[in-house]
Amino acid sequence: MTIDILGDAEACASRAAEALAALQRDDGHWVFELEADATIPAEYVLLKHYLGEPRNAVLEAKIGRYLRRIQANHGGWPLFHGGAFDVSASAKAYFALKMIGNDIGAPHMERARAAILAAGGAEAVNVFTRIQLALFAAGPWRTVPTLPVELILLPRWFPIHLSKMSYWARTVIVPLLVLAALRPVARNPSGVRVDELFTGKPAPLSSKAANAKRLWQAFFGGLDRVLKAVEPLWPKRRRRHAIEACVAFVTERLNGEDGLGAIYPAMANSVMMFDCLGYAEDHPHRAIARRSVEKLLVVGEDEAYCQPCVSPVWDTALAAHAMMEAGGEGNERRADAALAWLKPLQVLDVKGDWAGERPEVRPGGWPFQYRNADYPDLDDTAVVVMAMERAKGRTGETCDEAIARGVEWTAGLQSRDGGWGAFDADNSHHYLNNIPFADHGALLDPPTTDVTARCVSMLAQLGETDTSRMKAALAFLEKEQEADGSWFGRWGVNYIYGTWSALCALNAAGVASDAQMVRKAIDWLISIQNADSGWGEDCASYALDYRGYAAAPSTASQTAWALLGLMAAGEIGHPAVERGVRHLIATQDERGLWGQDAYTGGGFPRVFYLRYHGYPAYFPLWAVARYRNLKRSNQSRVAFGM
Repeated sequence: MTIDILGDAEACASRAAEALAALQRDDGHWVFELEADATIPAEYVLLKHYLGEPRNAVLEAKIGRYLRRIQANHGGWPLFHGGAFDVSASAKAYFALKMIGNDIGAPHMERARAAILAAGGAEAVNVFTRIQLALFAAGPWRTVPTLPVELILLPRWFPIHLSKMSYWARTVIVPLLVLAALRPVARNPSGVRVDELFTGKPAPLSSKAANAKRLWQAFFGGLDRVLKAVEPLWPKRRRRHAIEACVAFVTERLNGEDGLGAIYPAMANSVMMFDCLGYAEDHPHRAIARRSVEKLLVVGEDEAYCQPCVSPVWDTALAAHAMMEAGGEGNERRADAALAWLKPLQVLDVKGDWAGERPEVRPGGWPFQYRNADYPDLDDTAVVVMAMERAKGRTGETCDEAIARGVEWTAGLQSRDGGWGAFDADNSHHYLNNIPFADHGALLDPPTTDVTARCVSMLAQLGETDTSRMKAALAFLEKEQEADGSWFGRWGVNYIYGTWSALCALNAAGVASDAQMVRKAIDWLISIQNADSGWGEDCASYALDYRGYAAAPSTASQTAWALLGLMAAGEIGHPAVERGVRHLIATQDERGLWGQDAYTGGGFPRVFYLRYHGYPAYFPLWAVARYRNLKRSNQSRVAFGM
């Protein structure tokens, strides 16, 4: 039996490595599509009509086909494949399709409209959708919570300050402050509105934050009413000064053709800000901001959509790990080429927004995207450093300085509670998730299990175990473990992702496989294995009323995470592991890859999810190759941090 599965695993890993190698770019990097929900492509259509740009009928038709294809049986659009109806995503998709020219009497439009009205209509949408409607004079500004543009001028110590918000909130909100202050109206040459989506009945905003408090919400709700009352009285000179400060913030961080914050909402808002301030289309700032948006398009023969951002550093680092696991001269050569591509992308000369909290720390991180110097992240940095350290036997000392600076920057951004956030240290001002504007519940970037685990894995892989910062990090992980033995996954779906991350960290840090928190995690992972021997988890597990794991169809990436976690914990010989490996072998397709429509990436819990097209390419290869390697070497646990 073991001989048979080892031969099958060898063949599976070889086919997968060959397929992954074929997808590598000539310069050594990998980048896969990154798909969100209907919101981003719909907003792209609306942006073009907002600006009054010449219509591209071919592109619009392709986006229309994409939006119609992902419309769900419930009539609207979900936040992830197979998900429940979401009124905000549905309202934007409907608006975009109508803007493209779809007849509102068409069956798909009638079904969408009926579903939206049944859910409370356009009055029930979230803050960002209310703003989108207001910019088209298709909805009232009075229902949009007030964030005065003067917020940019407040001192850092003030309880509500941009520095206390996450990087993504900062970059999205700053140009939005200008739009909210000036309230421009879209050019909208076609004059399309969506009056038919309104019921005439107001609907309150509801927070999706896990730690929302009624008293805080009541306080901030009252403050919003006061701000609305006094807004006409703001001194005009101070308002002009605030707008100038917002423009300065944006232009300092424009990030070339990679865009403000390298994320679509911030990019689009910057374009609209420049437009409403009278910047000509060929003005360098507006022009480069506009080009950054176009670079996010994925245009196929029949369909097109707009990505929320791109993920080349993340994809390349993880694919390099998978290729090193696969082994062999050719695969290792491809991993080395990937690391050579990654090395110059390290940010060594820019102190980004993170330095506001840690001014004494030298820069040294990697971003998620091609370029995002102001906002490198801890997760990418840890994964890149681990790959570089793992390859040192072949690359020698060429990456020593890059590794050292990456470790220095990562260690310098550890939060006071022992954990790490994604982009900032101590970004844990949870009361801010109660402001009406933060109905999405994702205004902050607090420490999380998955990012902390990656940082622990990196430090341990480089030989650090018994230090005060490592002890604090391990204490953080222990505190974050759920009663059932799992860990919450902030940036991947969900408890499978968090548990895999934590088990890898505990293994790297030398925590014994019979330690209580390790045993509990092992037992939990084994208990949720599906009848088909794979693992799966739905994005609905982020629900505020989550009461424990609910069965979901197996996916290639989540099966790989569960296997990697169990193997890190020393369970290479458990029957569940062999069954899981057999599941991956059996589900590999003729290309040597795995199909996966499910969204297993996290953007914002309960609000925004991601389908990483690369996950079913490199994670299953990694898991199958690791199983083969451990079985052949008779080792119980892997020596690397991941």
